[in-house]
Amino acid sequence: PGTPLSDKPTLDPLEFVRTVAVARIAMPTSFVRLSAGRSEMPDYLQALCFLAGANSIFYGDRLLTTPNPESNRDQKLFAKLGIRPLALAASRAEPQTAQV
Repeated sequence: PGTPLSDKPTLDPLEFVRTVAVARIAMPTSFVRLSAGRSEMPDYLQALCFLAGANSIFYGDRLLTTPNPESNRDQKLFAKLGIRPLALAASRAEPQTAQV
């Protein structure tokens, strides 16, 4: 609610995965981050996004304005997919990314 896309139909899951793949191709050295809305994405869709080129998430139980998947859900998904999160730097408080 409150965004330009809020009244648009939900994007088809495979179209979303294709969008991630295009972002990876267009920006090969950038972080392609899954963010708001992951709490509504099933694990299989997040897995497809990682396979398509996503290599970063916001980690933690809440984003600034919206809920985020619980940390233990992310940990279980990462373990299932063989993804190892990058170590948290002691001097940094901002979100960290996962190495895929």
